[in-house]
Parts: sequence; structure tokens; C-alpha cells
Amino acid sequence: MKLGRFVSKSSFHLQKNVIGLLTLIDSRLYMKLYNKLLRRHGFKLNGSPRFIAKSARFDDFNRITLGERLVVSMNVHFLTHDYSYTTALIAAGKKPATDIGILRDITIGDNVFIGMNSIILPGTNIGNNVIVGAGSVVRGKIPDFSVVAGNPAIVISNILDFEKKATDRKDNDLIIDKK
Repeated sequence: MKLGRFVSKSSFHLQKNVIGLLTLIDSRLYMKLYNKLLRRHGFKLNGSPRFIAKSARFDDFNRITLGERLVVSMNVHFLTHDYSYTTALIAAGKKPATDIGILRDITIGDNVFIGMNSIILPGTNIGNNVIVGAGSVVRGKIPDFSVVAGNPAIVISNILDFEKKATDRKDNDLIIDKK
């Protein structure tokens, strides 16, 4: 079982790195091929993610569901496991015979942006139309139409208020992406 998982993950990372070279030429083609690769390796995709940086890391492929038009920035980590429980047991004088981990799914909704260097913890459910600020540590249920940031991530704004403030700014330096 462990050998099979090793081979699968190694194959995934090798293919991801080859496909990742396309980000320098055509990011849309990269994502078209990357989405196929994600599906082949057990990811549940509810639609097509818009962009996932090559440096994003996923823990357990078949425990992660990704939504339509998701953007994942560089160095984002999706963790479906947590072995800190063993540390807590030992501290409580209940040392187990072996390590015990907690394993929970991660679900990301539609039209979500996850900023650089964020960590998505086990059991996280991010709703639709959400912005996760760079460097955030996200856990639990994040409601639709939220802007969250921090460690731990908390709701700091409504996405519609965020849009209005950004639109109203006089010094707005928008970058319009090619189709």
C-alpha cells in the first residue's frame, strides 16, 4: 500500500513539474493539463480551477475537493492530517503505542482566491466567493462571501465590501489579464 502511494505521488510530482514549465509560456494550457492530472490522481474537482501554482502542496489527494474558478497562489499547503494529537496524549500521560493522527477532508468552494504561503488545515471547508489573505492559517468553516486573513484566519470583511472599496480607490492599479 505504501509503495503504491509512493509511486502515485512520485508520478504526480514528476508530471506536475513537466506540465509546470508551461506556466512560462501559456498558463491556460498549463491549467488545462494540470486539471486532467489532478483528476487522474484522485482529486475531486467541482468544475475547473482557474490557476493552481506549481509550488502548491497537497497532502492526501483523494481527501481534497476543489471548486470552480479556484486560484491558489504560490507555496499554499493543503494538510489533511494532524499528528499533534499524539503530542497531546503524551502530555496528558496517555502515551499511545504508536502515533495517532487525525485525518479530515478539505473542501474549497467556487470562485475562491487563496493567497501566497497560506496553510489550509484538516477539516477546513471554505465556502463560495471567498478571499484568503496571504500567509493565513485557515481551519474550520469559512462562510460564503468572506474575506479572511491571519493566523488563525478570521473573517475581516465581506467580499462585496472588499470589491466596493477596491473599485472606489483613486490609485487603483488594475492588471487586466488576457483571455
